[in-house]
Amino acid sequence: MVVFRRREVIGLLGGALALLTPVQAQQAKVPVLGFLASASEARYVSTRASVTKGLNESGFVEKKNLLIDYRWADFQYERLPALAAELVKRPVNAIFATGSVVSALAAKEATKSASASIPIVFANGSDPVQYGLVASFNRPGGNVTGVTFINSQLGPKRIQLLRLLNPKTAVVAVLVNPRNANAADAKTFVVAGRGIGVEVVIVEASTEPQIGEAFKRAVEQRADALLVHVDALFNDVGEHLIVAAAAQHRLPTMMASNSFTGRGGLISYGADTRDLNRQAGVYIARILRGEKPADLPVVQPTTFALRVNLKTAKALGLSIPESFLLLADEVIE
Repeated sequence: MVVFRRREVIGLLGGALALLTPVQAQQAKVPVLGFLASASEARYVSTRASVTKGLNESGFVEKKNLLIDYRWADFQYERLPALAAELVKRPVNAIFATGSVVSALAAKEATKSASASIPIVFANGSDPVQYGLVASFNRPGGNVTGVTFINSQLGPKRIQLLRLLNPKTAVVAVLVNPRNANAADAKTFVVAGRGIGVEVVIVEASTEPQIGEAFKRAVEQRADALLVHVDALFNDVGEHLIVAAAAQHRLPTMMASNSFTGRGGLISYGADTRDLNRQAGVYIARILRGEKPADLPVVQPTTFALRVNLKTAKALGLSIPESFLLLADEVIE
């Protein structure tokens, strides 16, 4: 019979632990979050900062008591199912799916085959019920919950605002990324425009160079204004390209993004995505501590901000009615 003394056992355990790499040692102690994004890393700087803020507020700090495994689809949406499968295979304790609704759909499909259902928190602008991510806003059911910016539902409202901006507006072009599932939302914009006597035409771009080409097509179709539908392609670098194209073609342009007017865009209308992404971080933390996605209602924005850049309006030769300015939450002069 072999007898081990207590000191010998401790020594053996210490030696075994010493063989573990720092990463392996951390993995044995802390949860792992899969970060699944439809675009490139450069497009999610603000999103990562906001989600991190929510996690930190809830007691989770990356590389301290949380590991994050990032997967970037770089606008190649067809890669998302494979990237989601990699995270499931690792496995991770939860998945944060951001950008196009396609990322959340890919994560949901990938977790169906997981031996233990992996929780998913999404953040995008599409209707999660319409796309089958959750059963309802208040009772998500299943393993998915998250935050929605409800950008798709705000499309008709944005068409109305462009008409109010310039009552002579007869044609509005809507810029969409045809590779994003939410491009189908443009159909509702067409109907909304028809209801107020505005013709809505669709122009497409799925790469950065195509953004300028889309503006040219909008002008060729006699558009009086352009509405940019939500897609990661149009974020950050895309915003700069849109601002430049709008100035070049002297075409009044609207986006949902809060930062658009600060970068020289004419008008924006939408929710505070930074705060919503922060709330996504809070949800992730709650789930990592044991709460179920099915019990966490989908977070929806309650306030929306209208911003106008008067300097850009002047450069476009556009006189904005006083009645419209009174509606604005922020006016940049």
